[in-house]
Amino acid sequence: MSELLQTSGMDRTQVPRIEKHFRFQWEPAQDCYVLLYPEGMIKMNGSAGEILAVCDGERSIDDIIDLLQTKFPDAGDLADDILEFLTVAHEKRWIAVN
Repeated sequence: MSELLQTSGMDRTQVPRIEKHFRFQWEPAQDCYVLLYPEGMIKMNGSAGEILAVCDGERSIDDIIDLLQTKFPDAGDLADDILEFLTVAHEKRWIAVN
C-alpha cells in the first residue's frame, strides 16, 4: 500500500462519491468541469475533471485507476496521481468514501 493511502486513511477498495452539497458538471462557459456549491464554483483542470467524472459512488478507487489507465494508456502509470488527487479531494471534503 502506498504511503499516501496510509496517511489519508483511505484504501483502494473504498468507493468515492461527490459530496452531497456539491454538484459536479461540465460548464461550457468555463470550458471545464466544475464543482458548484451554494457559495460559488471550483474550476477543475482536465485531469481532476476526468477523475471526479468517474467518482460515481459505485466504482472503487482501484476501479477508477483501472478505468482511467485504460482511457489514457499513453499517460504512463496514473495510480499515484489519481491517489494524490483523491486524497486532496477527500481532505477538502469534495468527495466522501464508503
